[in-house]
Amino acid sequence: MEKQEIIQDLIGIKAGKKTNAICSKLKRYNSGKIKHLKQLAFHMCNKKNRWVFGGNRSGKTECGAVETVWLARGIHPYRQNRKDAQIWVVSLSTQVQRDVAQSKVLGYLNKNWIKDIVMISGRKDALENGVIDYITIHNVFGGVSKIGFKSCDQGREKFQGTSLDYVWFDEEPPEDIYKECKMRVLDKCGEVYGTMTPLKGLTWVYNTIYLNENNDDEIWCEFMEWADNPYLSQAEVKSLTATLSQEELESRRYGKFNSFGGQVYSEFDESVNVIEPFNVPIDWYDNISIDPGLNNPLSAHWYAVDYDGNIYVIAEHYETRQTVEHHAGKIKAICDRLGWHKASNGMYSAIIDSAANQRTLSSPKNVVELFYDYGILVNPKVNKDLYSGVNRVKSYLKSADGTSRLYIFKNCTNMIREIKGYFWGNSDAPIKKDDHAMDDLRYYIMSRPENQAPKQQKTAIQKDKERLMRKLKKYY
Repeated sequence: MEKQEIIQDLIGIKAGKKTNAICSKLKRYNSGKIKHLKQLAFHMCNKKNRWVFGGNRSGKTECGAVETVWLARGIHPYRQNRKDAQIWVVSLSTQVQRDVAQSKVLGYLNKNWIKDIVMISGRKDALENGVIDYITIHNVFGGVSKIGFKSCDQGREKFQGTSLDYVWFDEEPPEDIYKECKMRVLDKCGEVYGTMTPLKGLTWVYNTIYLNENNDDEIWCEFMEWADNPYLSQAEVKSLTATLSQEELESRRYGKFNSFGGQVYSEFDESVNVIEPFNVPIDWYDNISIDPGLNNPLSAHWYAVDYDGNIYVIAEHYETRQTVEHHAGKIKAICDRLGWHKASNGMYSAIIDSAANQRTLSSPKNVVELFYDYGILVNPKVNKDLYSGVNRVKSYLKSADGTSRLYIFKNCTNMIREIKGYFWGNSDAPIKKDDHAMDDLRYYIMSRPENQAPKQQKTAIQKDKERLMRKLKKYY
């Protein structure tokens, strides 16, 4: 018997009637042959800070409501259940609470599960017209859970003091309320999750959650659009699409964040272009690209190319306010770990921004010369043409036939963060902020011939000869 069936049987015994044990709507949720895969991915994720960015009608609020009911009842099929969960549902206003989150939660609750309902306004016998303060629910483990409803228009002070297990944000809360709710789940090692349509532009959610600028391992997010919802008809999708502008489609259909100029690399799809690291064959190793910086970050990435011409970004060094000596040491350490090839003079080589030729007041030598002194041969002759470079990167992210030829290892977190946050400004140029990895990526792509033929796979004899040559170099 499956785990979910066992849980359902336990609920049935407690309620006295197995046939009425599960609310019919909850029982139908993602249980048929057709499933909403992104809803399931949200429920299965084990991170403590999960967010769904979805368009209207994408199914995002449904999964938030189901998650809340599962946790309150103690019947979550993919998480460790608690016997008396304390949960807040946070909406933008009491009216939105009544019309959206409250309605969704009630729709998935069997009346037999509810111990009590306390109202802010309205009557218990007409819940759809009133505003609920909290609901207490019988938990299958014998405890009593509490779902409290809060609205952001109450102000941050109303979110203080309480210790919670879970918080669900239905739509984007103000940052101070988000931070306050994070404190509420701290002592119980609790979790927060949010479902929202990003209509406010590049707010704190964009930086803190989507870009994950603090590299928090517990943050997870997913985009959900109309095509992900298998319960929407194609005719309805077509009808809705025809009524919206391109900008509205980005947020209301695709759940995407919007800036006034739009994303530079809109072709980037994290589910396609970001991959798990793997052992890259040495034959694929190609070049290192560096965008230098002292007060700004120095960005360096290692690039490999397979026999079909696909590019892989396999390692990164990204650090601020360090000397060239420090950066050179870090770069050499990564090269040693990878078994990276050396130039004929025994030094590691790389391409670098031509600005590295300029001398500064802090040193009589330029950056190119300093890197050479510390054992790295850098070539400052790079093509810096912005627009042709951007277009070349775009073609690798998504070619004319819809396939990708550029893959970034998941551990290159700074490049991934930058590519997601790279937007056009109002002067027809990208905004000059957090673009260091974007520069070194562009330099590398532009260093490759535009119609370069795929590499020819080496024979066993060629590989053996190269292995022997590398071995000899260690002795001479």
